[in-house]
Amino acid sequence: MPEPVRDFVGYGHSPPKVKWPNDAHLAVSIVVNYEVGSERTVGGGDEVNESLGELTYHPLEGMRDLANESTYEYGSRVGCWRLLDLFKKYDIKMTWYVCGKALEINPSLARAITAEGHEPCSHGYRWSELFNMTREEEKEEIRKAVESIQRTSGRRPVGWYCRYAPSVNTRELLSKEGGFLYDSDASNDDTPYYTTVSQKPWLVLPYSLDANDIKYWMSPGFATADQYFEYLSQTFDILYSEGERYPRMMSVPLHDRVSGRPGRITAVERFIQHARKKPGVWFATREQIAKWWKEHSQP
Repeated sequence: MPEPVRDFVGYGHSPPKVKWPNDAHLAVSIVVNYEVGSERTVGGGDEVNESLGELTYHPLEGMRDLANESTYEYGSRVGCWRLLDLFKKYDIKMTWYVCGKALEINPSLARAITAEGHEPCSHGYRWSELFNMTREEEKEEIRKAVESIQRTSGRRPVGWYCRYAPSVNTRELLSKEGGFLYDSDASNDDTPYYTTVSQKPWLVLPYSLDANDIKYWMSPGFATADQYFEYLSQTFDILYSEGERYPRMMSVPLHDRVSGRPGRITAVERFIQHARKKPGVWFATREQIAKWWKEHSQP
């Protein structure tokens, strides 16, 4: 399998002439990353604990990190339901990046996601780095994720998003698996685009790392909900303005254990209210965006 080729040009000043439904200026894709219970824990049999967390203090090697485990559990116990209630309040359908094992641990959430019309997108079986796997290990990870998510949620995932970054084999494996419409393993554009995988067109829906709420946990990042709201609203305003000329999409990356907190969910609600003030805003799942793009834009 040849190494993926980097594309430094993209659309340039010649974006495709694609109109969103009802001539919307902007497609807004809200995403919740649901990884709780699939992260690394010594208590779960892993050699090391998850290093990414609300706190920067960690126990000695080989010891359980009960503090980090607890902050993750908040997402599945409280945060995910608070976010679901918010989306129901505003009648917004969105995408959940779900790990298969995480839904197996919390099957009531798996059923709620699909029952309320949201999209379960595969985020792997475990919250693991595919670029550290062999090709066969990654192939098995994809298979397990698809089977698990379909079993718990009742829907087969048609999208894929890796932890941090894909491997050089990921897109080729996804294309051969046969049931995927798109992946979001790129942050290099504000417009969907096709790339070539195994000599065939492959759809990529770009994702945003700059607007990711995980930056509450990083420094420098978002210290307050006000800062996060300002960044989201300013991003929205620019993309909405450009949407008069180009088919733009905006990703709003959330985590149940982060934006599901009471002091942070306010930023998400204020952003929804801000976006709703403008005409021609299409809140859509990534599956809806992918299907629309495939129907209205040729590779």
